[in-house]
Amino acid sequence: MEIIQQILFLVALAATVWYITKRVRLITRAIRLGRAENRFDHPDERLKTMLLVAFGQKKMFTNLLVGIMHFVIYAGFLIVNIEVLEIILDGVLGTHRLFAPYITPIYLILIDVFELLAFGVLAVCVIFLCRRFIAKVPRFQEERHREMTRWPRTDAAIILTAEIILMIAFLTWNASDSVLRDRGVGHYAELQGIVPDFLISQFFKPLFSGFSDTGLVAYERTAWWLHILGILSFAVYVTYSKHLHIALGFPNVYFSDLQPKGEMQNMPEITKEVQLALGLPVTTDADGSQTNDNGEQPAEVGRFGAKDVQDLKWINLMNAYSCTECGRCTSACPANITGKKLSPRKIMMDTRDRLEEIQQGWKTNGYDYKDDKSLLNDYITAEELNACTTCQACVNACPININPLDIILQLRRYRVMEESQAPASWNAMFSNIENNMAPWKFSPSDRFNWADQVNEK
Repeated sequence: MEIIQQILFLVALAATVWYITKRVRLITRAIRLGRAENRFDHPDERLKTMLLVAFGQKKMFTNLLVGIMHFVIYAGFLIVNIEVLEIILDGVLGTHRLFAPYITPIYLILIDVFELLAFGVLAVCVIFLCRRFIAKVPRFQEERHREMTRWPRTDAAIILTAEIILMIAFLTWNASDSVLRDRGVGHYAELQGIVPDFLISQFFKPLFSGFSDTGLVAYERTAWWLHILGILSFAVYVTYSKHLHIALGFPNVYFSDLQPKGEMQNMPEITKEVQLALGLPVTTDADGSQTNDNGEQPAEVGRFGAKDVQDLKWINLMNAYSCTECGRCTSACPANITGKKLSPRKIMMDTRDRLEEIQQGWKTNGYDYKDDKSLLNDYITAEELNACTTCQACVNACPININPLDIILQLRRYRVMEESQAPASWNAMFSNIENNMAPWKFSPSDRFNWADQVNEK
C-alpha cells in the first residue's frame, strides 16, 4: 500500500512540475514579446524597493486593517507551505513526519507557528469572501466597473475557497494524526511521547473521538492527500489566475520604474529630430553612433508608440501578468471617479487578456501566429485613453508598483503620431506650445497683460 502511495505521489508531483514548467516557459515567451529595455541598473536601490514594497507590503498599510489582514494571508500562506518540503519527502520516501524525531524542539515550534498562521489565513479568507460577496466593496462589483465580469469574481472566489479548504485540511490532518498517536495505532505510535498536541489542532481532536481506528486512518490519509494535491493544483492554477502575482510580485517590484513620478520618457528618435531642428548637438558615442538615455543604440524606428502588445516594453507585459485586480488604481483614478470609462485596472487586464489570446494562437498555429486584432481598439478604446489626465494616482496606488499610465501613454502616442487621431483641443494645445511656448493662444509678450488689469483695479 505504501509503495502504491509513493508511486501515485511521484506521478502527481512529476505532472505538476511538467505542467508548471510548460506554463512558465509560455508566459516568459509572452513577456519577451515586449521591446527590450534596461532594468538592471541601480541594483542596490531596486533591492531596497523590493524589500520594502513587495516583501514588507509597504503600500498595503495605507489602510491599516486591510493591510494587516493581507499581510496575514500573504505571510501565512507562504510560511505554512514551508511544511510542503516535509510532506513531499514523506510522499517520496514513504515516511511519516520525517523531521520530527531529529529536530523535535524546533519541529514543535515550527508546527505551532504554522498552525497559528494557518488559522489566521483561514479567518482572513472568510472575511475577504464576506467583503466581496456580502459587504460588496464597490471596487469589486461589475455594476461599478465593467471589467469585473463573472470570471474575475469567480477566480477570486475559487482562490479564497481553495485556501480555506487547504487550511482546514492542514489543521484537521494534524488533529487526526494526534488522535492516532494517542491511540498508538500503527506507525503513528512511533512518535508517541515525542510529538505532543499542536497549538491549534488540539482543539479539533474532539471531532474525531467517535471515529474507529480504521476510519481515523482513512481520514488522516484523505486530509494529507487533499492538502498536498490541493497545493499542487493551486500551483498550477495560479499560472492562469490573477494570483500569479504571488510569484511575479517580487521581480515586478524589483524592475519597476526608478525615475521620479511624472517624468515621461521621450523617444530618442524624436529627440534627435528636435535637436537637429533647433540646431542643438545630438548625443553621440565616440564612434559617432547615437545613443539613448540608457546609453543604448536605438533600434530602427518601426512604430511610434504602441498599437499592440509587441510594441510595448517587456516590463509592461510583466506588469499585466503581475496585476492582482485589486482595483486600488481604479478607485484612485479621478477620471473613473467622475464617471469616465477609463479604468487603469481594465488597462492591465486587457493587456493580459491580449497576451493570453496570442498564447492560444501559438498552441494551434505555432509561434508565427498573427491575427487581425490589436490591443488598441479591439481591447482598449480611444475614449478610455483620452480620459487619462496623467496624474499618476494609479501608479502611486498600486501595491506592487504596476504602471498602467506607461501603457496609456504609449497607446496615445501611436494614435497621435501614427494615426493623427489627437482630439482637436489637443492639436490646438500642441500648436500653441510650439508657437507660443504655452498652451494658450496668445503671444508670449501678452502673457502678463492680466497683471496690468489687476493693477488698474
